[in-house]
Amino acid sequence: MGLFNKVKKMFSKPKDKEEERVVEKYDEGLKKSREEFASKLSNLSKNHEKIDDDYFDELEEILIMADIGVSTVEDFLDRLRKRVKKEHITDPELLKEIIVDELFIVYVNNDVIVNKINYSNDGPTVILFVGVNGVGKTTTIAKLASKFKKEGKKVLMVGADTFRAGSEEQLKDWSDKIGTSIYYSEGADPASVCFDGVKKAKDEGFDICLIDTAGRLQNKTNLMNELKKINSVIKKIITDAPHETLLVIDATTGQNGISQALAFKEITDVTGIVLTKLDGTAKGGIVLAIKEKTGIPVKYIGLGEKEDDLEVFDIEKYVYGLFKDF
Repeated sequence: MGLFNKVKKMFSKPKDKEEERVVEKYDEGLKKSREEFASKLSNLSKNHEKIDDDYFDELEEILIMADIGVSTVEDFLDRLRKRVKKEHITDPELLKEIIVDELFIVYVNNDVIVNKINYSNDGPTVILFVGVNGVGKTTTIAKLASKFKKEGKKVLMVGADTFRAGSEEQLKDWSDKIGTSIYYSEGADPASVCFDGVKKAKDEGFDICLIDTAGRLQNKTNLMNELKKINSVIKKIITDAPHETLLVIDATTGQNGISQALAFKEITDVTGIVLTKLDGTAKGGIVLAIKEKTGIPVKYIGLGEKEDDLEVFDIEKYVYGLFKDF
């Protein structure tokens, strides 16, 4: 039994209500990608009687259109051709499951996949959020704050994006809505806000401190200096913080999102990616491309606009949600 069949069997009957809820959320959130990407892959075996160059050309086009990325697709096809030759596979229908298994392997790539937050054992866990403007960074912070609060944690949101007009107000609106604490200081230096915010989190016994930062990539040197300063002042309060630096990317921007990931990876230590608006794109292959091109694990995905529509990323549930109709 292949990897995908094992996953399919695992989630056809979820173990409990919470797992059932999450599986349904993946199912619903990946609907656009499944209808576009997976249906084309499914039809591929019907359109070809044999596995030949025409088959591989059409497969290549399908994968690229799913935003998996040209270089990733080329490597994937090379591996697939070798497997077809080695195992003497001639029936396109038999290749369907192998394609899904190989896509699964693209993401895993012999790595230990870590999608858990690195919680601090002593004092507040500090999570720094980076990303360009418009990707949903502030909303993501609020959704995570809500998730942590429901887990019984005491959460502080820190508004250190002093560059974007209205960012503090947006965070305050979310704070009022979900009932978590907030710290910001209008017009102050971002590093100063971070210092005071983390100090407040430590002094007042918060479990989680979520820090919003400005999203400017136009001048990488300035942003790098700002993030370096922010990291430095945070460490003055908590020496091993920030415990996570999460890069927020809008899934609907496709390959531009990968460019953002590579750029931020150059200027700061990104430990994980939050991929927002995955439900709004038919190109769900971006998940595979980002991990393959950057080596940074996806830790959360946005599967809707509601407060509880941010889910911990699970590669098995992702593969199931994308290909369940195969």
